[in-house]
Amino acid sequence: MREAAYGAGLVSKENPEQLLIALEPEAASIYCRKLRLHQLIELSSKAFFNGYTSDRTIDSSFRQAREQLRRSRHSRIFMVETGMGELWSEMQAGDRYIVADCGGGTVDLTVHQIEQPQGTLKELYKASGGPYGSVGVDLAFENMLCQIFGEDFIQTFKKKRPAAWVDLMIAFEARKRTAAPQRLNHLNISLPFSFIDYYRKYKGQNVETALRKSRMNFVKWSSQGMLRMSCEAMNELFQPTIHQIVQHIEDLMKKPEVKGIKYLFLVGGFAESPMLQNAVQSAFGEVCRVIIPQDVGLTILKGAVLFGLDPTIVRVRRSPLTYGVGVLNKFVEGKHPPDKLLVKEGKNWCTDIFDKFVSVDQSVALGDIVQRSYCPARNAQRKIIINIYCSSSDEVVYITDPGVRKCGTINLDLPDINELGGKAGRREIKASMQFGDTEIKVTAMDVKTSKTVRAAIDFLSN
Repeated sequence: MREAAYGAGLVSKENPEQLLIALEPEAASIYCRKLRLHQLIELSSKAFFNGYTSDRTIDSSFRQAREQLRRSRHSRIFMVETGMGELWSEMQAGDRYIVADCGGGTVDLTVHQIEQPQGTLKELYKASGGPYGSVGVDLAFENMLCQIFGEDFIQTFKKKRPAAWVDLMIAFEARKRTAAPQRLNHLNISLPFSFIDYYRKYKGQNVETALRKSRMNFVKWSSQGMLRMSCEAMNELFQPTIHQIVQHIEDLMKKPEVKGIKYLFLVGGFAESPMLQNAVQSAFGEVCRVIIPQDVGLTILKGAVLFGLDPTIVRVRRSPLTYGVGVLNKFVEGKHPPDKLLVKEGKNWCTDIFDKFVSVDQSVALGDIVQRSYCPARNAQRKIIINIYCSSSDEVVYITDPGVRKCGTINLDLPDINELGGKAGRREIKASMQFGDTEIKVTAMDVKTSKTVRAAIDFLSN
């Protein structure tokens, strides 16, 4: 991340603090906490504002939501009808909410609570998510084409006619955006002429014959040269991806740390899909209020700007991984495995020890510092190399354990012992990690000379 920023000329290596990294779901959360009524779309079937309960049906709620999304593209401000004519006040201290950032490739979830009295945010559970973005619907469509026309043909067509394949997927994308659970009419998807022509040459038959032989009753061939998909067919393409999203949110809500959720915000491009809106509302509408911000695609950008204006707004975060360093400890017979034994200058050492600084899902406040002291293995040592490791597990003992990977390195040059008058005594290296920000700042200092080197571990790379 920082290397790319250097290359782009955004910051200099001498002043890396000029670059402030904002986490996407966190930025969305910062924006959502400030929403007022004119900036949101309420999807709940039993929406209540200031004590008012609406009796709108789910279908009418979604029709209104889609209309408001459409109008918001042409109007700066629009109102959600509540029957009260009053603005929804800002969220209150103590309120807990989930932000689901639903993008093209992934869905990322974050859980925050507004603290008293300063209104800062506290992360209740480590950020989570998975590859459940809208691309999953595209892959389901491709799989359907493979079933109809043969996987060998589709893979060959993608390689031989890449431009035509892109045109086909663009046509599908346009229909995907209009898919809705209550839609009754069919969806027509144009097949590029090169698809039709290449299939005839490759298979020796036309696409209409392939559709008829596939026995897929929900996909037909129209005389205008289009695939005609029923609403049930489009619904089937969405279901695997939507099911994974709903299941992940449901699993998150079952966590002991995540209780009393009042709001569920849907943000990101995929959040505009009525299919996803309907599924999330049906699953969680009775548990919490499901809300989409106005200009849902810009939520993260606006939140990132707010974060830049006040980087201290998120006061407590959860460590996404277990972080530590690899060290040598004195070898203890019966405790350490024989294959970890290292003999140096007549001393027995145990290699590959994972010395933990912070554990996965541990709360870390802004500015929290964990410090450790180490000694060089040899008194005349001229260089200290501290390797930083991370793991998704808290049960880590050695850096060679499964799932442990290196995420950073610090090199600290030490002065010659003769330069210290030959009486260096016990040499001490202090290593510290500062947590709570969007980055982990790592420092190593030679106590004798106060020489210090620094590094940063980017949360986004982990």
